[in-house]
Amino acid sequence: MEIVDFEVISDTIEGIEGGFMAVRRLHLRNLRDDGSRSERYVCDFVVRPKGVDAVVVAVYHRHAEGVRVLLRDGLRPALAKGRAPEHLPIPDRRLYLCLTEVVAGIIEHDDRGEEGVRRRAALEVEEEAGYVVEPSAVELLGAGSFPSPGSMPERFWLTAVEVADPSSQQPPQGDGSPMEEGATTRWMALDDAIAACVTGEIEDAKSELVLRRLREHLAR
Repeated sequence: MEIVDFEVISDTIEGIEGGFMAVRRLHLRNLRDDGSRSERYVCDFVVRPKGVDAVVVAVYHRHAEGVRVLLRDGLRPALAKGRAPEHLPIPDRRLYLCLTEVVAGIIEHDDRGEEGVRRRAALEVEEEAGYVVEPSAVELLGAGSFPSPGSMPERFWLTAVEVADPSSQQPPQGDGSPMEEGATTRWMALDDAIAACVTGEIEDAKSELVLRRLREHLAR
């Protein structure tokens, strides 16, 4: 038996007013290749009006001792307030006020094609890291990746850009949101950063993925 499509019985969006994201609720039936249908069921997933996909940027610098990558520590209220110990199989060993990540941002509706992805990457690097880079200098690191396909349709587009002079950094301006207040950046050796993803110093999946892609890209 093969599923060939879905029958949409109802389609609603809840919680969009004044918020950053909302929940889209579908009532569905699976359509099978023999013409039969499954029982009706609910599929909920997160939607984001500003844009569906995101760009992830490994900002790197070559120096005498090897390659360093830029990391960013910023607020993550969803982790701090959403991970109640009583609901976790193994309670977290720390409070997630901040999380270490690479530069990333939402690809907006006007960002079309690969050039749009490069443009958005360059804008996010300036906004979150304080470096001005040309969109043409941004490299795409292979295919995109779905971080959580069971709960949202977002795809991460993985990219990298080289900074020639780390001292050219300006104070990052952020996007004006209080969620970006107090964010800091730092450089770490690429291999050390990847190792930190294993030890738990860095716990962000998209950061580990793009850093590993960067190491493979540079090795070629």
